[in-house]
Amino acid sequence: MSRVWGVLLLGGWLAWSGGASGPGAVVRMDLGTIGRAVSTALNESDVLQKMAEEAAKKKPNTKPIKGISGLKVKDLRPPVISLMLAPGSGLFMAVLVQMTITGRSFTGGNVAIPLAANLSASSRLGQGPVGSPRFSARSCHVALVSTKPNLPSSVLPKVMSKFLDSTLQKVLPGLLCPAVDAVLNLVNAKFTTMTSEIPLGTAGTLQYTLLKPPLTSEMFIELDLKTILHRKEGQEVDLPTDQPALASLPPKRAAATQLILSANFLSAELSILQDSFNLEISNNMVLGLPPLVTTTLGALIPEISRVLPPSQPVVIEMREAKAPVLTITPDKSFLQLFSTAEFRVRPSDSAPASLFVLDVHSNLEVQFAIAEEKLRLSLALQSLPRVALASSSLGTFDELPLKGVLADIIHVAYVPSINRVLRGGVPLPDLLGITYLRASLSRGENALVLDVPVTES
Repeated sequence: MSRVWGVLLLGGWLAWSGGASGPGAVVRMDLGTIGRAVSTALNESDVLQKMAEEAAKKKPNTKPIKGISGLKVKDLRPPVISLMLAPGSGLFMAVLVQMTITGRSFTGGNVAIPLAANLSASSRLGQGPVGSPRFSARSCHVALVSTKPNLPSSVLPKVMSKFLDSTLQKVLPGLLCPAVDAVLNLVNAKFTTMTSEIPLGTAGTLQYTLLKPPLTSEMFIELDLKTILHRKEGQEVDLPTDQPALASLPPKRAAATQLILSANFLSAELSILQDSFNLEISNNMVLGLPPLVTTTLGALIPEISRVLPPSQPVVIEMREAKAPVLTITPDKSFLQLFSTAEFRVRPSDSAPASLFVLDVHSNLEVQFAIAEEKLRLSLALQSLPRVALASSSLGTFDELPLKGVLADIIHVAYVPSINRVLRGGVPLPDLLGITYLRASLSRGENALVLDVPVTES
């Protein structure tokens, strides 16, 4: 199995200001994540075997080696790979290849030449046509490290010199460098999965794509991602413009790839789901609370008790009037919901009749977790900063006595219903096989930070 070597440095705070058009998410890929992808590409493909087969083929315009025929490659060992990041460019690869070239000498005896060669290749990291990162090879050089031929002594001086000068120095680059291209293409194929459109249940879709070409530093590769959200009708949802964008990025942890999700992106994703939050609450959904009937409302608001029919069932239609707003700080995270609560009486012998509508502003604490490779949000009601009468068929009245009961109803029925919707989770970027389940979560300013530890292959 390939071994990946690299020097990982801890990044400091990086100032970033992108305004409302900034990234919805930022990925800072650790060198170990890239090395694991390269190793996986080698292990899952037949690149090494193809190298051996290519070496045995007769090629046009290639002169045979005097004194040696039937060349084959055997004992091709897994290469030892060292990776380094080239700031402002891409990736540098140093590969130690060890193999044995065999054949038959003109004397009829078998010959075997174990050799080691160093391959050095550089690649540029840019933006592909589908909005994903893409490596492209820039240069490739091969240098012999050692050879240990077992040729007969009578053949060694002349034939060996010819072999080294005319064949190895010319054949090895053509043999090994295409393998580098093949590995980079396999890694590029893994990158393209990041841009796949992902369904958000039946509410819409999410797609991650590069906002601008990748930035390579000595410590990591930074990908600024545009998060494209579409409602089920096809309409694209923009990130909120009235909230602060990412102001700064937290320190990059060593041996971890970092995913930073902006609060703006998560708010926009919740706005896609807000129609699924709507709920009709009836008496059987608020067990343990005062009965949801007209008599209960009349007891709270005496001035309207005379116009309400007694003991009639009441339903409350909760609907989201505005897009939710998620706020994240290093200390806490909370969600603001802007809802309407329409109280309706439902007589058994007639259609439901609207009594009144309240504007309700709720503050909810947000907890984050990773489940099934998605980000899951869980809400808990903290307070109702505002409950105001929006309209009424019963005339004006003081709505404040309803606040406590409404808070209990929202806590018992409405918030659990929203949490069931949120169990679907927020899909995370499918990037080089990263396993988010092992991520540690923390909060930054206007952002949620996931640090995914790198497991060396």
